[in-house]
Amino acid sequence: MTDAAIWERVFALAERGRYATSPNPRVGAVVVAPDGTVVAEGWHERAGGPHAEAVALAAAGARARGATVFLNLEPCAHHGRTPPCSDALASAGVGRVVFSLRDPDPRTAGRGAARLREAGVAVEEGAHRERAERVNEPFLASVRAGRPYVHLKWAASLDGKIATRTRASRWITGEEARGDAMALREECDAILVGAGTVLADDPSLTRRAGLNRSIVPHRRVVLDGRLRVSAEARVFSPGGGGEAWLATARDPADPALAPFRDRGVRVLSLPSGEGRVDLPALLAELGGGEVRSLLVEGGGETAWDFLAAGLVDRVTGYVAPLVLGGSVAPGAVGGTGASEVDDGVRLEGLEVSTLGPDLRFTGRVPHGPRA
Repeated sequence: MTDAAIWERVFALAERGRYATSPNPRVGAVVVAPDGTVVAEGWHERAGGPHAEAVALAAAGARARGATVFLNLEPCAHHGRTPPCSDALASAGVGRVVFSLRDPDPRTAGRGAARLREAGVAVEEGAHRERAERVNEPFLASVRAGRPYVHLKWAASLDGKIATRTRASRWITGEEARGDAMALREECDAILVGAGTVLADDPSLTRRAGLNRSIVPHRRVVLDGRLRVSAEARVFSPGGGGEAWLATARDPADPALAPFRDRGVRVLSLPSGEGRVDLPALLAELGGGEVRSLLVEGGGETAWDFLAAGLVDRVTGYVAPLVLGGSVAPGAVGGTGASEVDDGVRLEGLEVSTLGPDLRFTGRVPHGPRA
């Protein structure tokens, strides 16, 4: 098998863990004998279970001695839920380890490679770096930024409306686009909407595709600084699928918060002035619960709040070939908006695809607060 084919297999294996490895990274491993024969492979199937390296080494057995192991991420060097993979590779007697990216986790961050070299294992890094970054974008961004990776998503008409002037919104996009958006929910550890979305749509924010097997509990978060929503909203229903959180600027002793607590809602009082919620503090709370990724689903005011604070890492938009019009119809992004064109948020690494009759675009957001 050629090196190109081996790397294709590594990334395909890593992708198998897309809905199950959080808070850990997605990793694929291929073990290749000195004669170029692939003797074993593995992937990190689920957080808490064996890592890709351990699975591949177990499958290889004695054939791992002198072999080359290809990985998309540096082998870990710390004891977590499982033992260090760098030690396991060295003990198996592999001759060479080739990986794409250094693990930014400070418990590893070069230590895995150093341990291998100390054990006499040849180490190479840097192959297919860009692709490896994309596969583990939520994990890498979260570790580097010290907060959850924030993925902003919306579905809109061709003229940027997320509902009509009467607030009707079902359905702007087609079945394929809606299915893809549901898969995004499964991929993220938490989902957030603003009070306006709860008042207009009364969503449940549940996962319905049945893909996620992560050990991280699903969080359904409502951002409501002024406490406009009711504790009877569907998103707060007990047993609705994961934990329900309310982030507000109200004083924690406010009696109006009691009905939410009575329903088992986790109430966070995080004021930042003028009835607004401290978004970095909210992300810190989520990160403390091993939330690696947060899907922000709207509405427009909430979308701009996160963008203006420089807290969005990726935007995904679904655009229907539909024109709704109306000066009062809500748009995908509201708020004060940019004062100059150069103050706007321009996406990088844009990817565009079709889903049935609709377009899907996604791109990274360069960081920094906006005017």
